Order: sequence, then C-alpha cells, then structure tokens
Amino acid sequence: MRTIITAVSILLSMFACTKYNNDANRVIVAQVDYRSLFADQIPVKTNNGLSSEDSISIARNYIDRWIRNELILRKAEENLSEEYQAEINSKLEETRANLMIYQYEQQMMLQKMDTTVTEKQILDYYDNHLQNFNLQNNIIKVLFLKLPYEAPNIDRARAWYRSDQQTDIQSLESYAYQFAEKFDDFGEKWINMNFLLRELPANIDNESYFLRNNRYYETSDADFHYFVNIRDFRLKGSVAPIDYVRDDIKTIILNNRKIDFLQELENGIYNEGIRDNSFRVFK
Repeated sequence: MRTIITAVSILLSMFACTKYNNDANRVIVAQVDYRSLFADQIPVKTNNGLSSEDSISIARNYIDRWIRNELILRKAEENLSEEYQAEINSKLEETRANLMIYQYEQQMMLQKMDTTVTEKQILDYYDNHLQNFNLQNNIIKVLFLKLPYEAPNIDRARAWYRSDQQTDIQSLESYAYQFAEKFDDFGEKWINMNFLLRELPANIDNESYFLRNNRYYETSDADFHYFVNIRDFRLKGSVAPIDYVRDDIKTIILNNRKIDFLQELENGIYNEGIRDNSFRVFK
C-alpha cells in the first residue's frame, strides 16, 4: 500500500501538466495478473479545493476498488464454465455491435436528417389524425390566486381577478407579488385540471358540471381565500386543441421521420453491399 500511496502522490504532481498516452511512459499503480491500472486512469482532480491528503485518500480508495473488482473477475474467470464464458463473450460482442450501430445512426441523423417541422406540417397531421387526440382529462386555461386571510384590499383583488383588462391583470400581478401565497396565470396555456384540483381545499366531484357552471369561483378555508378565473376549458373525451398537442405532434413527426431515415440508411448500405459484392450467402 505504501507503494500505491507513493505512486498516487507522484500522480497528483504530474497530473496537472501531463497525461500519458504511450503505455511505455505510463505509471502503473496496481496490477492483478496481466491487467494493469495506470496512474492516468484514476479520476484524480486537482485545483478542486481538496487537500493533497484528501486527494490521495480518494485515489487510494479507487485503486482498492479496482483491485477488488479484478480479483473477483479473476475468480469468476477461473470458475465459470466455458459455456458461460462463451455466452458472455457473445453478449459483449452483440452489445458492442449495437452500440457502434447506434452511435453511427445518431451521427448520420445529426448530419443529414431534416429536423425542421413547419406549422403547416403540424396542422396537416393534426387534421388528419383528430381521432388520436381525444382528451384523457379535462383541461383548462385558468387564473388562480391564493390569498392569506390577513391580506389587505381583498376586494380589489376580487375585482381584478375577474377582469380581462391588461391594466387590471398587471395590478393583480403586482398585488400578488406582495401578498399572495400562490398566483398562477395560465390564461394563454392549456393545463390539466388536476393542477387546480390540487390547489383547492374542497373536493370537486363533478368536474364537467363545475367547468360548465363556473367562470369565476371563490372559496376559502381557515387560512386562505381562493380565487379562480376559468378562461376556457375542454372536457375529457373531446378533441384536444392544437395548442395542447402541438409539441406532441412535432415529436411524432420527428419520430416518424427518424424511422424512415434509418430504414433508408439501412437499405442504402445494404444496396451498396450488393453492388460491391461485400457479402455472400451460402446455401
């Protein structure tokens, strides 16, 4: 272990200015049979606020863990049957091949696949697949305000939250910044109604009835007043508005384009192999 500590100490002094690439010049800090751990493989960081002693301790723990893993690996290699080892090697080769193919496909998509999705493409997909966009939950555009009982001028807030005038909304925002426990204005964005249900103190058993009969809603509990302005809603089972599913449609279009691109890439490489006589099939 003293040898390891010395090697790590040398490592810390060298690491800031040099990283070895040639095995002949690399410092070995541990070895199990024919496998070696080199100093530049240890994730030691300098100038990170750690003392030299702490850095040595971290490196020593890394080395000890490496040795333990290598010893267990050696024991496994000695005791696993040839069949198991052959199966493992086959899986490793398959994993390697899959990773290589995946990385190549990702690189080709980054370089050559068109990732632009126009608004027309989104609208066309939406119009042609309306049956796929039925809502699973009620959605709303809503303004929500939660005020402590002791908040001043609550009557003003009550008037502002019902207004659609920009000046009143700005006044409400300024007021809410000072006094509100919670203030959310989703007047331009569709959200799941579950957001509102989580915020209100009382349960709402019939959501569709509530939405149809409450443009403005007020309630309270022992500590807070709750104000709700439901600016728009869509009921579960109806077709989702385009604004609610726009991002989903863009993802679908890109995924479909990705599938087509990869199929064309595969077919192109296969046809290239045919032209170049790169493979043979033996009967």
